[in-house]
Amino acid sequence: MEQETKCIQAGYQPANGEPRMIPIVQSTTFKYDTSADMGRLFDLEASGYFYSRLQNPTSDYVAAKIAALEGGTAAMLTGSGQAANFFAVFNIAAQGDHVVVSSSIYGGTFNLFNVTMRKMGVDFTFVSPECTDAELEAAFRPNTKAVFGETIANPALIVFDIERFAKAAHAHGVPLIVDNTFATPINCRPIEWGADIVTHSTTKYMDGHDATVGGAIVDGGRFDWMAHKERFPGLCTPDESYHGITYAEKFGREGAFITKATAQLMRDLGAVQAPVNAYMLNLGLESLAVRVPRHCENALKVAEFLSGHEKVAWVNYPGLKDNKYYALAQKYMPSGTCGVVSFGVKGGRAAAEEFMRHLHVAMIATHVADAHTCVLHPASSTHRQLSDAELAACGVSPDLIRLSVGIENAGDIIADLTQALAQV
Repeated sequence: MEQETKCIQAGYQPANGEPRMIPIVQSTTFKYDTSADMGRLFDLEASGYFYSRLQNPTSDYVAAKIAALEGGTAAMLTGSGQAANFFAVFNIAAQGDHVVVSSSIYGGTFNLFNVTMRKMGVDFTFVSPECTDAELEAAFRPNTKAVFGETIANPALIVFDIERFAKAAHAHGVPLIVDNTFATPINCRPIEWGADIVTHSTTKYMDGHDATVGGAIVDGGRFDWMAHKERFPGLCTPDESYHGITYAEKFGREGAFITKATAQLMRDLGAVQAPVNAYMLNLGLESLAVRVPRHCENALKVAEFLSGHEKVAWVNYPGLKDNKYYALAQKYMPSGTCGVVSFGVKGGRAAAEEFMRHLHVAMIATHVADAHTCVLHPASSTHRQLSDAELAACGVSPDLIRLSVGIENAGDIIADLTQALAQV
């Protein structure tokens, strides 16, 4: 099936007389006839459900749809995109381990790695996505367990060279994890370019309507954990909390990573996505292939308008032909990148704040990548915890305005920008 069809059909196929829509299984608990039946679930000897902190049928249907869209072999939903990125890394990197990370990532993810996970004993080396081969090679250590990057960096809009970083990761026997939130699988499927694990903040384009917070992890099913078993003992040695199961042996390349993340991390940390949220996420997924092209079409028109405006200092959008990342964007996302445009107003931070104060269609909001047009000044909001040096490393200048172009009429959006700029 093509992506448009998968958005509607994948993940759930009702049998004769069953509900057309994915059912909301709003239950914490599932009944069994015997203790032996339930015991087989606890031993991971049988498939099924016993407690929704680990798995729930509604969530699994939606996860299966996302796996199909990304071309993966297994997937799981989490309570947020932050939880997805945390689980994806912590599933293979623990105290004393190390991860190589592109420095141009979402500020919340940067803080998760650079502050919170460092307290847990995981070390991180941040490298520029434009680093030389020698600089990239120097970032790896004997205890490196993964490489991490974003397809399109939020909000710097730097396009990540997936193939290049995948090659480097695999040369060192570690997987590449890619956050594909901004591009979505409609515009890019990182697994096809060498990524091993893909994450999403489903709160963004996948939901698309400011309705539900959520995340997802997809396993590409290609990384050979057993070929590097000394590096990944959590997957390749017996788990005594599950009666000595070795995930990589029992579930293979296709299922080991997600099974471990579910059986261990979701069991112990409980960052579960509620069934009703998964149901609402699925409604968003059904229109994803229709909405994403509209976002990209509108964003390109807005970027072209801003590029020609006398009061705009600079514009960054990978879809513009003169953009630094246009060639990479054409390689990985020839059908479009995303609906987010970054730009600066002449006059710096003060001018940016004055401009935003006069907007009417575009609303000032923390959120991004949904049906509404939203605007944000990252240096004073989402990235305000970062120093000037860290802001520069993330590609965020003090005057940067992040405009998330929605699916309203493009002329109305441009008219709103025009009248706001006139008052700066």
